[in-house]
Amino acid sequence: MSALQEPGPWSGNPELDRMMSVLGEQNARFEKVGRDLAETRGRGEAAGGQVKVEVSADGALQGLTIDPRAMRLGSEALAAAIMEAAKRAEQDVASQAGLLMEPLLDDGLWDIPSDR
Repeated sequence: MSALQEPGPWSGNPELDRMMSVLGEQNARFEKVGRDLAETRGRGEAAGGQVKVEVSADGALQGLTIDPRAMRLGSEALAAAIMEAAKRAEQDVASQAGLLMEPLLDDGLWDIPSDR
């Protein structure tokens, strides 16, 4: 836990201190999601698994595997298979990113407790 997130009085004002604590918890959630997203990879296959693509969360190509048997598809069919595998990899990483972001969309995340 960083110094900004440590529990305890910061200002002497209990309501302000409670708000600072909640903000620290929210910040920790954002940081965790950011770290998890940076490590997320999406995978997609096409042509019966002969073409495999891996992308990062930002959609950057991280890997492309073409089984030697896929070379028999011809250039147009191989290109289409690569595009299809890439599309599936992007859909996969988008799905994973959505799941990672769910805790940030929790309505309770934005509630600041109050004594009033």
